[in-house]
Amino acid sequence: MRFIWNDNPGLRSMWIDNPLGKVIQITNREGCPVKLAIDSYSYHRYFGEVYAGLEQDPGTRITMRDFLDRAKALGVAGVSLESCFMPNPSPEEIATLRADLDELRLEPAWAWGHPSGLRSGDAPEEVADLKRHTEIAAAVGATVMRICCGGRRTRPDNWSDHKAKLVPLLTDAAAHAKGHGVVLAIENHIDMLADELVELIDTIDSPWLGVCLDTANNLRMLEDPAVAIEKLAPYARATHVKDIAAKGGDPRDFAFWPSVPVGRGIIDMPRAFAELRKHGYAGLLALEIDYLHPAYESDEQAIAESIHYMRSLL
Repeated sequence: MRFIWNDNPGLRSMWIDNPLGKVIQITNREGCPVKLAIDSYSYHRYFGEVYAGLEQDPGTRITMRDFLDRAKALGVAGVSLESCFMPNPSPEEIATLRADLDELRLEPAWAWGHPSGLRSGDAPEEVADLKRHTEIAAAVGATVMRICCGGRRTRPDNWSDHKAKLVPLLTDAAAHAKGHGVVLAIENHIDMLADELVELIDTIDSPWLGVCLDTANNLRMLEDPAVAIEKLAPYARATHVKDIAAKGGDPRDFAFWPSVPVGRGIIDMPRAFAELRKHGYAGLLALEIDYLHPAYESDEQAIAESIHYMRSLL
């Protein structure tokens, strides 16, 4: 693999000239495989979701197969597939996706609930859709499904009420997931502080419910990300490996904290990976880039550099 470096003031960037990388798989302390992966949300603009006022439409679109081919070319072993880009797949589309994953030897995770999921417990009717996607996850060969309980716009002020609304919904969903052999992994989605999410998981106390650990989102809630990662790592069943930087403005605003290539931002990634290893994490290390810092013009460049850095940590 040949790398071409381009040094800009304070922002070193990288292109992979020939991105046919070798799939890297390591083992944690329990001897279980940990695999590099990419979440399809890293290509959200190319799937048609563009943040108004923050991003430019790239003017082109990709299919799910295009995404899988790009992931394979970057040498990862798995993919996290956002159902918001396939909200109502037909049986034929599900079968095709399963065949494509098998052909490319990519381990899948499914992801449900973007952007607001259960709306912090105020949308109990969404449990039916969550269950439907649990069955889709099983059909494509995923044993883990990331779910969103809410988002920064749905988070209520009162944690006791918030928790009381979520517990029965998630208890029901986890029981259904057990029947399909799928673990539900709640993302820390700017809707819960680390202690709140731990309390929620401990209260339900089901092996079919865990955490999708996003390494950066708690900083967007002005919580120390290293402390949040330390608290959530024992419960991790899926990950979003995300790095962010401060752009300016109001730190309570989402736009203050854009994504940057992993290793370029504030998150202590070596420490995050060490925490996951310490607790025997045995899943996908899935890169996610949401709103890319405007200093980085190319999604592909940021993704390639991130995967290279993540691989270096393994």
